[in-house]
Amino acid sequence: MQKKTRHKWVPGGITSPQGFSASGVRAGIKPHSPPDKKDVALIFSAVPATAAGVFTRNRVKAAPVILCRRRLKSRKIQAVIINSGNANACTGPRGLADAEESAAATAGRLRISPALVFVCSTGTIGVPMPLDRMKKGINRAVEKLGRGGGRDAARAIMTTDTRAKEAAVRLRLGGKDVVIGAMAKGAGMIAPRMATLLVFITTDAAIAPAALQDALSCAVEESFNRILVDGDQSTNDTVLCLASGLAGNRLIAAKQPAWDGFKAALTALCRKLAYMLVEDGEGVTRVVRLDVKGAKNRMEAEKVARAIARSPLVKTSWFGADPNWGRIMGAIGYSGAAVDPERISIDYEGRPAVVNGRSSGLPSETLKKIIARKKFAIGINLRQGKASYSMLTCDCSLDYVRINADYMT
Repeated sequence: MQKKTRHKWVPGGITSPQGFSASGVRAGIKPHSPPDKKDVALIFSAVPATAAGVFTRNRVKAAPVILCRRRLKSRKIQAVIINSGNANACTGPRGLADAEESAAATAGRLRISPALVFVCSTGTIGVPMPLDRMKKGINRAVEKLGRGGGRDAARAIMTTDTRAKEAAVRLRLGGKDVVIGAMAKGAGMIAPRMATLLVFITTDAAIAPAALQDALSCAVEESFNRILVDGDQSTNDTVLCLASGLAGNRLIAAKQPAWDGFKAALTALCRKLAYMLVEDGEGVTRVVRLDVKGAKNRMEAEKVARAIARSPLVKTSWFGADPNWGRIMGAIGYSGAAVDPERISIDYEGRPAVVNGRSSGLPSETLKKIIARKKFAIGINLRQGKASYSMLTCDCSLDYVRINADYMT
C-alpha cells in the first residue's frame, strides 16, 4: 500500500523554494497613491522554469492576460513582472504593446529572453499604462531582487487588500525535500471561475509540464473557483506556477503517487490562500462556509451554493446578524436546481433552523448568536440525491459600498 505523502507548513512565500528571488518597489503607477505604496513586483527564477497557468474566463481580457496566455504555450518561464494600480485592460493595441515593452525592459535588465518574461497587472480598468513610471519601477525591482524580497513583492501586488497573503509548504518526494511557496492578492470582484485575483506559485520540484498544469488546474478548481465575495468577475485573473526543478527529485509525471502528493500539497496551499482572500474581502465582517448536500448531482449542488453565495439579500442579512433563512430558501428556489421545497433542511453550525421546508422552532436568539460570529457554517440538505458542493463566501457591508464607490480616486 502506497504511503500517504504529508506536507508541512513552513514560513515564507514565493522565495521559499530553491532558485527563486523577488522584490517589491514603488513606481507611482497610480496617481495620488500613498507615498509608501509599493506597486511593482518581480519574481525571478535562477533557471528557466516549467510554467503552468489558469486565467480569467471573462471575455474581456486585459492585455497582460492575452500576453501570458500566448507565452504559456512554450511552458517555459523565468520571470514575472507585476504591477498594481493599473489593470492595463480595455486599452486597445497600446495596452498589448505596453505589456510587451514591460516584458522586454525586464528581460533586458535580467539578461534573459523576453519570451521568458510574463506580465501581470491589477488595478483600474481603461487607463493607459504609465510606461515611463513602469520602466523605472522595473529598474528598481531588478536592483532589489533577493531571497528576502518575497514579502515586499506580496505587498506590491495589493490593491484594496489590507494585508499581504503568503504561504509555503514542504513535502518529501522521491527522497528529496520539495517546497511550494505562493503569494496572492484579491479583495473585490471575487466570483467563481475565477475569483478576481493574482496568484503566483513557485516550487523547486522537478515536474513535467503536463503534470504541473493538471495539478494546478485541479488545485484552482478546489480553491479559487469556490470562493465568492461579490459575484463580479475580473478582466485580469491570473494564477501562474513556476517550477525550477532544483529540488533534485525524480521528474514527476501525472497520475503517479508522487504527483498525487504534490497535487494534495498544492491544493492545500491554494485553499489556504483562498481563505485569506475571502477573509480580507472588501468590507468583509463575516466569513461563511456553505455546505450543500443531498443534490441529484454536483452541478445541482453547485447551482444552489452559488445562488446563496451571491445573493445581496442573504449577504446583507449576514452583515446585520439577521438569521433570515427565508432569503436562503428563496435563493435555493431560483438557483435553477431541481428541488422540492418540502424536503429542504437548513442548519447553522449544526443547529437545525429549517426542517422539511419549515421552521424547526429553534429560537431566533440562538441563530443570532451564531450569525454574530466572525466565522460560521451553513448546511443545506436538499434530500434529492447524494451529490455535494462547498463554497466559501462572506457578508456584504456598508464598507464594501464605500470602497467601490470611490475606487478611482
